[in-house]
Amino acid sequence: MKKKIAILSPCAWRTPPRTYGAWETVASNITEGLVERGWDVTLFATKDSITKAKLDAVVERGYEEDRSLDPDVCRALHISNLFEKAEEFDLIHNHYDYYPLTYSRLVSTPMLTTIHGFSSTKILAVYRKYKDAYYVSISDADRAPGLNYLATIYNGIRLSDFTFYEQGGEELIFLGRIHPDKGLDLAIEVARRSGRPLSIAGIIQDKEYFEKKVEPFIDGRNIKFIGPVGPKERNELFKNAYALLHLNTIPERFGLVMVEAMACGVPVIAMNLGSCQEVIVDGETGILVHNTEEAIKALERVPSISRYQCRQRVEEKFTLEHMVCEYEKVYRRILGIE
Repeated sequence: MKKKIAILSPCAWRTPPRTYGAWETVASNITEGLVERGWDVTLFATKDSITKAKLDAVVERGYEEDRSLDPDVCRALHISNLFEKAEEFDLIHNHYDYYPLTYSRLVSTPMLTTIHGFSSTKILAVYRKYKDAYYVSISDADRAPGLNYLATIYNGIRLSDFTFYEQGGEELIFLGRIHPDKGLDLAIEVARRSGRPLSIAGIIQDKEYFEKKVEPFIDGRNIKFIGPVGPKERNELFKNAYALLHLNTIPERFGLVMVEAMACGVPVIAMNLGSCQEVIVDGETGILVHNTEEAIKALERVPSISRYQCRQRVEEKFTLEHMVCEYEKVYRRILGIE
């Protein structure tokens, strides 16, 4: 008899997201991968989500996509919907941070939580209360002491969604949240001082930061702002890329964009914080740096990076298939099946 798995995706964005939405992307990839491998999966996500699994939804649209919706109300309705049906499933796989942990002792169905990052030290109080729950980390670097981690499982992508380009262009690329954590102002500095054009894609998460540190430098020629991009536009960006600049200012939790870039053959210049050294191989698929001076010098080394090795790194470590196989091992361990 097939085991029934409930995947709880966030309800901030559609699953999979149209543009931005890293947690929803991973939840979608796991869901579709499990379905392909024969698992009985129900995805709890927004009503406009797209999946080959069963879809169970009570929230019409993501609250980040429809600002008339109240995020707290959406979360409450969304999470309670699953837990009121918990007995129908053999396992709940939570991708919605610490909120569902507060329901976990009210049901008998075991729950696995993939921790996609700690947004604040304040939320650790919830994780510590539920320290004996089942956890998976997305990198060795992003772990909190004392939690019951069953494994580190790297996020995986569907390789067929990413076109490999043997030859790149001349543009530097920034792709991600426009927020101080992601170091876009540093990427702009590197572009201006190196004389290379920079294309910026992503959602504006910190408007004040954008207005003060980013917008004054956008000229539509040397520094271009594109905004959020979908899969097709993302591949076009990477087609013309010389390198991806990932100059994060805080320890990176995983950095899915680095994997996406490498899948297209694009070398990554990343700040050596958090998981970056787990994702890229320094000198082979990218270059790890500690400041903008090193990043500027690293640009000269980009031609020595093999674009084939970039793609191969993803094929070996960061595919959807590899990720799903690793989660299957964890599921079987929790469920006590061979």
